[in-house]
Amino acid sequence: MKFNSIKRFFPLYTSLILIIFSSAVSPGANDLHFYDGVSTADVIFGDVFFEILDPPELRYSYRIRPAKDFGTPFNESIQFQDARLVPTVPLHSCSDIVNHDDIVGQIALSERGECSFVFKTAKAQQAGARAIIITESVDKWDDSLDHLIEMVDDKMELDVNIPAAFLLGRSGATILRTLRKLKKSYAVVNLPINMTHVPISKMNQPPWISWIL
Repeated sequence: MKFNSIKRFFPLYTSLILIIFSSAVSPGANDLHFYDGVSTADVIFGDVFFEILDPPELRYSYRIRPAKDFGTPFNESIQFQDARLVPTVPLHSCSDIVNHDDIVGQIALSERGECSFVFKTAKAQQAGARAIIITESVDKWDDSLDHLIEMVDDKMELDVNIPAAFLLGRSGATILRTLRKLKKSYAVVNLPINMTHVPISKMNQPPWISWIL
């Protein structure tokens, strides 16, 4: 009798399992661009990862959050190998970028503030960047409040056609300060990198952060 009862209700258990599994992989607030052609091998909960190859002091994997509703997504056509991550001049990217010769074809690194995320992205695009990463202001970020934020459209109707993403302030500050200390104008990066099947404990994460954000 017990076996028959279990057998009779087994389809119900199976349905519940399927519902739970489906909920785990459905796109939510953090699953940005999940159905915009993005490979799931390159995205975890909607976020993207890149790695710094040089300088050695920054050789870690970094998590960034793609812009929610402007620019192009980090899909399979976006591949940067041994690319340059170049801090913009000025760093806020709210006016014409002076070091545009270094930015052309590369990834711009800008800090938050002074103008909107969309405007910064438009300026980086104007300077020839193929993507932009924006981080908290180096001098203003608060470690206790530092988190990955959702960058949204400011409705300025600017024509932005490059991907944009947000980087934790503590990571951005460390990258910028290290480059300044070493008198380097850029870091060499790969973006995106596949972290889907890498356990959190095995990720080459920066020692100053936790992936649980």
